[in-house]
Amino acid sequence: MTRSAEAAAREAVAQVFRDERVTLLATLIRQAGDFQLAEDALQDAFEAALAAWIRDGVPRNPSAWINVTARRRAIDRLRRNRTMADRAARLAELIRLQEQEHPATSEVSVIDDDRLRLIFTCCHPALDPSAQVALTLRTLGGLTTAEIARAFLVAEPTMGKRITRAKNKITNAHIRYRVPADDELPARLGGVLRVVYLIFNEGYSASAGDQLTRGELCSEAIRLGRLLVELMPRQAEVWGLLALMLLHDARRAARTGSGEYVALGDQDRSLWDHERIADGLRALEKAVRFRRPGQYQLQAAITALHLQAADPDATDWQQIADLYGALGRLSPSAVVAVNHAAAVGFAEGPQAGLDLLRPLLADPALQRYQPLHATYADLLNRAGDQAAAADAYRQAISLTQNAVERTELARRLDALGGP
Repeated sequence: MTRSAEAAAREAVAQVFRDERVTLLATLIRQAGDFQLAEDALQDAFEAALAAWIRDGVPRNPSAWINVTARRRAIDRLRRNRTMADRAARLAELIRLQEQEHPATSEVSVIDDDRLRLIFTCCHPALDPSAQVALTLRTLGGLTTAEIARAFLVAEPTMGKRITRAKNKITNAHIRYRVPADDELPARLGGVLRVVYLIFNEGYSASAGDQLTRGELCSEAIRLGRLLVELMPRQAEVWGLLALMLLHDARRAARTGSGEYVALGDQDRSLWDHERIADGLRALEKAVRFRRPGQYQLQAAITALHLQAADPDATDWQQIADLYGALGRLSPSAVVAVNHAAAVGFAEGPQAGLDLLRPLLADPALQRYQPLHATYADLLNRAGDQAAAADAYRQAISLTQNAVERTELARRLDALGGP
């Protein structure tokens, strides 16, 4: 074994893990009918791959090698596990698939994409809605427990326990992996949309790391959104979510310059993807035609107003503030409340925004919500209270794990001047 052969094997394993793990896991869960079994078998397969590929070289199709090996490891685990009630049925199905050169899907459903199928499956009505979303994000979204905790505004250990409880409930209640019937899909749609939205949101504004965005997550969420509109074209919120993602993603290239954060008002609009903006506006128009307003449509409408303004000074902040107010009544959350206060601050002046923000600052549950403190600092600065703004910026910086955001907040703090 040469050092170069070992390096090639490690790089190949890392690439399959990075690019294919979630798809492989989704397929194996469908085939094995068990979340934990699939996760354990896939981990076994990656460990086996590293040893085998260092010894024998990287196979022609590394992903297929992992897939076949994971299925074999699942069979081995099932044979050893004599406590699983339906062990025989699962074992028989895996052996049947193993004996086929090209295993076929055994379920009949309008959902052909394994990842989308599994998202619908995870959103099982027996699970608490937040547990549905958290489990799916962890299993399929590729998000870490810390990233999911940030999305739900809870501590990481709390989210870890929530995900563990969801997995245990699936096992203890004998909830089998089953693609829901087509008439069951609408009831699960809310959870599915939230999962896709949160995957996109982590890609659009990464919670940690040295990059502001994670393009692979944005692209995957948009891919799932396009599949959803094909699957359920008469659901207004499906179109609304796709519109929202497309409109946000159109600005991706302009949001950083030389690695630094670029605020919306300072972005080079020639870098915006205008074809993607047009796609997003068409999707929003289709959503609005159904006359069934929803949170994603309202968010997309807000984003459209920003993008359609001739320049930053022409932004219709009053209409944006009104839309955030409507969004807060329809789907109240801390995120919406903070954005509403910021919009009101631009439409009616910083003091009006501060009046809306102060009750949120008194909420113990939001003390570690970074955007709250960053928005508070911006409003204080515009209101002329630089000393208080500095304190708020320092608090926001202390809560920021993304290097690009932290650098931008530090720049704003420095711009205040003073000691």
